[in-house]
Amino acid sequence: MTQSKRVRPGIEVLLNEKLDLIRGQRIGLVCNQASVLPDLRHAADVFFEHPEIDLTTLFGPQHGIRGDLQDNMIETDHAVDPHTGLWIYSLYSETREPTEKMLADVDTIVFDLQDVGCRIYTFVYTMANCMRAAKKVGKRVVVCDRPNPIGGVAVEGNITEHEFKSFVGQFEIQTRHGMTTGELAKMFNEHFGIGCDLEVVTMEGWAREMWFEDTGLPFVMPSPNIPTVDTCVVFPATVHVEGTELSEGRGTTKPFELNGAPYIDPWEWVSALEKYNFPGVAFRQTYFQPTFQKHAKVTCGGLQIHVTDREAFTPVIVGIAMIKTAYDLYPDEFLWKQDPYEYVFDQNPFDVVCGTDTIRKAIEAGGSVEDILDSWNAGSEEFSEIRTEYLLY
Repeated sequence: MTQSKRVRPGIEVLLNEKLDLIRGQRIGLVCNQASVLPDLRHAADVFFEHPEIDLTTLFGPQHGIRGDLQDNMIETDHAVDPHTGLWIYSLYSETREPTEKMLADVDTIVFDLQDVGCRIYTFVYTMANCMRAAKKVGKRVVVCDRPNPIGGVAVEGNITEHEFKSFVGQFEIQTRHGMTTGELAKMFNEHFGIGCDLEVVTMEGWAREMWFEDTGLPFVMPSPNIPTVDTCVVFPATVHVEGTELSEGRGTTKPFELNGAPYIDPWEWVSALEKYNFPGVAFRQTYFQPTFQKHAKVTCGGLQIHVTDREAFTPVIVGIAMIKTAYDLYPDEFLWKQDPYEYVFDQNPFDVVCGTDTIRKAIEAGGSVEDILDSWNAGSEEFSEIRTEYLLY
C-alpha cells in the first residue's frame, strides 16, 4: 500500500487539537526514545517547553527512558533527567507499577509508547499497570495511540492461559493481536475490568491494512533489539526462541532475524523447515557469533529468516515450527531456557513466553505443528469476538 499523506499519531493530535484534556493538570509522562513527534522532537521535551503543560514527572519502561539498556530483563534505576531536571521513575525496577508516592505530583498520566504488535512485549503491560495505579489513587490516564507496525488485520496464535499470566502476558489475548495500543487500553479497561478514568487519543489517517512504512512516520526503534520494521515483522515468530537456550540473535546486527546455536547444522535445520512450505518466508543457512547474551563470542550455526511476502507470512506458527524442528533434530543438545523469565521463577520460561504449557508438552511428546495450530482455534474465535468491540479504526 502506498501512503501519500502521513498518519497523525495520538501525541500530535493531543498537542494540537485536544490540549484541553491535559491543560491545568499536573502531568506524568510515560515515554521512551521512540516517543517522538513526526518531526522527531521528543514528547518529553515538547511537554516540558510547552507554556500550557505542567510536566512534573517522567516514567520509563523496560530498557529505560532513552532505550540505552541493550540487554533484556535488566532493571533500570530511578534517576533525574539531565535535560528537564525532572524525576524519571523506572517502571522496570523494584516495581513495575507506579506507587502512590511516584504519583504524588501527578493528576494525569499520559502514555506514549510505540508497541510492536505482539503480546509478548512489556510496554502494553506497563500501560495496564499505570491504569491500575491510576484507578487506586484516583488519577486519570490519557493514552496517545500509535500505529501497530505490523498492521491491524492479521491475528494469530494461542491465548494466554490464566495460570501462565506474566509481565509478557497479563490478559487472555492472542500472540499477534492485530490491535493498536489505544485499542488494547480500552479492552484492558473495559473487558478485563481495570476500570480507570481513561481517555484514548486516536490517530488520524491510520488504516488497519497499513504496515509501518505506509504511515509516513519515522521509525525509531522502540527497544534496542527492535532496530527495524523488519524486526517487528519476524518478532511474533522468533520471540519464542527467548524461551530456549538457542540464540535469538541478540548481540548481532540482526536480532530476531538470526537464530541458532553452536550445535546446529544450518542446512539440516533449514531443510526440516522447508518441508512445511510456509508461505511468505524463506530460511537462509548462516553462521553468526553473538557479541553478548546467549552463546556470546561463540560461533552459532543457524538461519536468517527472510520474509518474502508480509501478507502471506504467518509468524507465530513459523516460530513454533522453528522450535519443534530444533528440538527434534538435536534432542541431546536442545535446552529450554535455564534462567527465570520476566520475574517468573516457578515455571518453564518457554511456557511463560507462550502463555501456556500445552505447546511445550506437544513438542516434547512429538506432536505435529498441525495439531498445535488446531489447538488454538477455540481461543482465537473467542478473542476475535471480543476484539471486534474495541477496534477504533
